[in-house]
Amino acid sequence: MANFKITCIVTAVALSLSLPALAQQIHVSPAAEVVEGTALSLRLSELPPLTSIRIVSSRLARGMGPQQPHQAQAWFTSNAAGELDLAAQAPDRGSYSGADVRGLFWSMQLTAPSAALPPLDPKQQGEVWLQAFAGERLLVEKKLVLRPFAPEVQSRPVADFPGARFCLGPGAHKRGAIIVLGGSEGGSIAARTTAPLLASQGYAVLGLPYYSPPTWGAQGMEPAELPSLPSSFADIELERLNQAREWLARQPEVDAERIAVYGVSKGAEFALAAAARMDWIRAVVAYVPSDVVWEGWGMGVPQADTHSSFAWKGKPLAWQPYKGMAEEMAGFASGTGVHIRRPMDQGRVAHPERLAAARIPVENYAGPLLMIAGGDDQMWDSAGMARNIEASRKALGLPTTSLIYPGAGHGLSASGWAPTTGHNLGPMKLGGSPALDARAQADAWPQMLAFLHQYLAKPMLTSELSR
Repeated sequence: MANFKITCIVTAVALSLSLPALAQQIHVSPAAEVVEGTALSLRLSELPPLTSIRIVSSRLARGMGPQQPHQAQAWFTSNAAGELDLAAQAPDRGSYSGADVRGLFWSMQLTAPSAALPPLDPKQQGEVWLQAFAGERLLVEKKLVLRPFAPEVQSRPVADFPGARFCLGPGAHKRGAIIVLGGSEGGSIAARTTAPLLASQGYAVLGLPYYSPPTWGAQGMEPAELPSLPSSFADIELERLNQAREWLARQPEVDAERIAVYGVSKGAEFALAAAARMDWIRAVVAYVPSDVVWEGWGMGVPQADTHSSFAWKGKPLAWQPYKGMAEEMAGFASGTGVHIRRPMDQGRVAHPERLAAARIPVENYAGPLLMIAGGDDQMWDSAGMARNIEASRKALGLPTTSLIYPGAGHGLSASGWAPTTGHNLGPMKLGGSPALDARAQADAWPQMLAFLHQYLAKPMLTSELSR
């Protein structure tokens, strides 16, 4: 009888150790498959109480090249009820610090191919695996999908503009539209990524490439993606935006009275220079903006200070020159970090007499403006330039909002759910830090969406635009 009782106890203990693996759960709300940027809550339950739990996140993400495996991990202590809430509880140690529901997402770093990985599917964009361990024992795992755009969004090429994409959801109703302008990376990247993501919010979106340089790849210099576009960032014609507006006005799903322009970096410079000259623009979102038109550059520009970045009706706009750009760019060959901001700051100091003419007359644009900038931006002083723009517009009572994040860098045009650890890994330095960039992204993203919704979601009276 005693042996029977001992056997029963041993069996019960064994069962108690094995059953929790079936009961433990990772709870994701509102769903485990959402559009990127959707706010999520992440909780774990039925864990061993008061136990060290290691959570590992894994995904394929782009660093400086094609998609590669990235991982993050953090150790937590489960509470007495066997629960963890990633929004409320800071890790004991790991890839990030402080309570942050996005921490295991933005803190992912490139991992070795030999690392233990869940079954990542390269065809499933935005797939993220979360795995919880007690010691080396896997307790529970869950796959999340942060979709790059909503499944109902359709994207089609636009014959009138090389590399352009027109993206919108179902329905024949008229809706507000957005023109997306990427930065100095050129090509169709913004058209293929940002345009469908914004279309997931219910807008008609035209991703509009305007520049396509040769790129540096694994085999050396590779030809431009879109050879019919300018290969140098010199004398880019602002009129292209008027042409885009005319094309959008012909689309039956577009309300031509509700068109915003969304620009990032050089695209923000483009957007602001255009808005100062085009009265049809309803609203402007300018990520890491410039307050001046800068000197043009590129392989087709043999001498410094001979071209503008932009032109208007065939005439180059006055520009602010750089100083020491060639010396700064030599860092690519020497292995020294390249901070493009330095020759820009030096150019402003060396040529103060050029600033007034090069300045973008942002007060000519009466509509609402949202700017997002980083205080440690090493591409250019987006925070200082945003403050200049804000001061000149607010002096005239023009609707202007600037979100300036101390310590953040140039890479802010995302939602805070993707890895930010690669921003300064290459020779080109964006500034900021992974944590501060991610927090800035996460704070700015919903405010940017609210801004667009306010001015594009429904027709508005002219008197409402200044609110």
